[in-house]
Amino acid sequence: MGDWWRGGIIYQVYPRSFMDSSGDGVGDLPGIIAKLDYIASIGVDAIWLSPIFPSPMDDMGYDVSNYVDIDPLFGSLEDFDSLVNRAHDLGLKVIIDQVLSHTSDRHPWFMESKTSRDNARADWYVWADPLPDGSPPNNWPSVFGGRAWEWNATRRQYYLHNFLISQPDLNFHNRKVQDAVLDVMRFWLDRGVDGFRFDTVNFYFHDEKLRSNPALRKPEHLPYAVNPYDMQLHKYSKSRPDNVAFLKRIRKLMDEYPGTTTVGEVGDSHRPVEIMAEYTSGGDKLHMCYSFAFLDKYFTAKHFRTRVEQFFKATSDGWPCWSFSNHDVIRHISRWAEHGADPASLGRQAAALLMTLKGSVCIYQGEELGLPEAELLFEELTDPPGIRFWPDYKGRDGCRTPMPWERGKAPNGFTTGKPWLPVKPPHSVLAVAEQEKDEGSLLNFYRALIAWRKQHPVLVDGDATFLRLPEPLLGFRRTDEEGQSLLCLFNLSPEARVLQVSGVRNGLEPVSNAATLDGKTLALGPNGYAFLAEGKEKPVKVRVAG
Repeated sequence: MGDWWRGGIIYQVYPRSFMDSSGDGVGDLPGIIAKLDYIASIGVDAIWLSPIFPSPMDDMGYDVSNYVDIDPLFGSLEDFDSLVNRAHDLGLKVIIDQVLSHTSDRHPWFMESKTSRDNARADWYVWADPLPDGSPPNNWPSVFGGRAWEWNATRRQYYLHNFLISQPDLNFHNRKVQDAVLDVMRFWLDRGVDGFRFDTVNFYFHDEKLRSNPALRKPEHLPYAVNPYDMQLHKYSKSRPDNVAFLKRIRKLMDEYPGTTTVGEVGDSHRPVEIMAEYTSGGDKLHMCYSFAFLDKYFTAKHFRTRVEQFFKATSDGWPCWSFSNHDVIRHISRWAEHGADPASLGRQAAALLMTLKGSVCIYQGEELGLPEAELLFEELTDPPGIRFWPDYKGRDGCRTPMPWERGKAPNGFTTGKPWLPVKPPHSVLAVAEQEKDEGSLLNFYRALIAWRKQHPVLVDGDATFLRLPEPLLGFRRTDEEGQSLLCLFNLSPEARVLQVSGVRNGLEPVSNAATLDGKTLALGPNGYAFLAEGKEKPVKVRVAG
């Protein structure tokens, strides 16, 4: 099926922390292979593997030193081929990360580029002369702190690094760079991958004039932000219009491999949804995009409604991929804890909401277990920005700790050695083996919810129309051309709410939770939600009780 990705569910695997088969404390490809049956049992359509390429691991693999091999830490190309074959046998597609905006400073391309101003790859990276006083060419900051420019004594120039100093940015204004990374994609497509997740897809191009960014004048940034990066409007350092033409080149390549897909990560806090729409519209760019629109602290009906409406208002043929957690943010069970009556109720509601929004879905390993953010000590950290900005920002290690497979003492079945990050006691009680035995566990709820979603095609390709309900109530209809209609109602709070409904035909759908329907009275308990099948010609009428 060529468009399997449309409405598909992608399970993100963070390889370092999924399953270790060698006992070195770091997850690997054979470990993932051993657990593919588990992933398939959840009912997802695809897996996305975070970077597994050779790397110095300054940024845990997002600093790539060789795009066309596997880091020995994770295994070999033969292991990768085995993983793809086994996944396909189980009906799972395989999506891999492509970190193209920058490389490691130990990549051969950069090793050559930095030697002189006239070598074959001299302009494969973003080099710039200093200002007359010796300072960097503009005010661009690094996402990870400090200036985005580093001096190279050999070339007597600065190079751009939007992230770590050891992650120099490629120069996509150079057609040869574009050709090189397209060749990388072709290498993996020829090995049988089903698609790519593009890291920081809006960072590829920079302003060739190197103009300084303006300040971001918003009250919430006064007093000063924890990270100065958040105090600029990044008008010239990313999200440049030049990017669109290159995305079209990517799509042209992908079209040579029917059934493959792309999902881009939009790293932008100012207009993320608009960029998602721009990058996926027209059928000639990316298939899907996600942003941090739902990876933040906001848990309100207005927030969810406006972001979805904003996307589909901006494009009639683009496609979003929504997620609530990933390897870069605090796990949503902790991030939204104040809005939940308890973690289990919040976990069920979040899953139910994610699975009914219009778009594709990405879930992050351990999300199906309801894992909270792990609380780590400073000396346990590995994440560079967490170390730099501690304790105001604790970094990303708390969402990257190993999967708990068994209950008991750490490392809970993840490894026979010392894990690269610790497994904390709150995760032990949520282990896979424990939840497998409990019919009422969150893990088994995910399985039932995903199976239910697949029984309702309207949730895959139906339109979404939002009801105007007061906070904390969120309501929308999913309808399709075949006359199917499903009403989705959520109480986004730990306090009960009551609605009056009329025209209900079949009662509550079985995956509804903390919801009771008595005549025309629909009571939604703490974090309760209800799904009601309805006739398209005679929709259910809803109003707030009282």
